[in-house]
Amino acid sequence: MLITRAACGRQAGTTMLEVLVTLVILAFGLLGLAGLHIKIQTLDMEAYQRAQGILLLRDMVERVKANSANAADYVPASPSTMYGTVNPLTDTLQDCADAATFDTQAKRDLCEWSNALKGASESSSGTKVGAMIGARGCIQEITAPDPTSGICQPGTYRVAVAWQGLFATSAPALSCGSGQYGTNEAIRRAISSDMVIGLASCI
Repeated sequence: MLITRAACGRQAGTTMLEVLVTLVILAFGLLGLAGLHIKIQTLDMEAYQRAQGILLLRDMVERVKANSANAADYVPASPSTMYGTVNPLTDTLQDCADAATFDTQAKRDLCEWSNALKGASESSSGTKVGAMIGARGCIQEITAPDPTSGICQPGTYRVAVAWQGLFATSAPALSCGSGQYGTNEAIRRAISSDMVIGLASCI
């Protein structure tokens, strides 16, 4: 009976080895939670950037539609022209109220859109933080309008917005922002909207 009690006494309590095993398991669990938290934050940032991109895209689409009689004025002379900036933290904003420089509605709209792409809509401690990473905007003419009698072809325009993602996915088919985010095109994000602008003379 004395031997049995001694054996029970030795088995009571927690050994150092059991404590260490518990700590190792707990550490792995916490590391897993930390990795999951970082992944969630990354996905949240990706979702935020896409939401900002959609807002900026719709902004310019609505501006062109509101000034549809001068839709062609929004198309830059060079197809490679992009609005926005490479570095929204250091590039300065344009004064879109300068009537001498921005003497048409289209020029003012493009100026304000470029500023928005640079993050002018929101700032923190003087730093522009309202746009996506490396936000750029592109406008191109897909089909030129033709008011010739009997043809009366409306103009088709494409507005696109591109930015840098936080991880690689697949390279977008859109050309806007191509080659502007390093050699890995898989980190480039791009969305677009096409619109058909009718000709008033054909109505």
